[in-house]
Amino acid sequence: MMRGILRLVLTALAFVAVLPMIPGIDFHGNFLSALLISLLFGLMLWLIELGVGFIAALWTVASLGLALLWLIPLWVIGFWVLPALALLLTAHFVPQHLTITGFWPAALAGLVIMLIGLVTSKTFRHKAKD
Repeated sequence: MMRGILRLVLTALAFVAVLPMIPGIDFHGNFLSALLISLLFGLMLWLIELGVGFIAALWTVASLGLALLWLIPLWVIGFWVLPALALLLTAHFVPQHLTITGFWPAALAGLVIMLIGLVTSKTFRHKAKD
């Protein structure tokens, strides 16, 4: 619970302070609107991950597992693409608060969001304690 709240607050801080430093991303609003956009972003990311997981599962079953030969490397290389797509989708729904012009600013912002998720993840914290 606390980790989720921390992730929400850090993502909202990223929307307010870090992401506007990336050329092509503009945020217009206060911290409360950043919190709400962070919630919307989390929902969009969950929906995208759910859809991608469903499609990957279908391809894996349909190809009798052969799709994993390219799905796993694709996931390792493109792990930052899903947050970028979620950011673009979020910006589409709240253009009065968040505007992103192009995929590459969204991809760079996706890396920032991915780093926030990595820092607040349970596995990262357990490895850091060892």
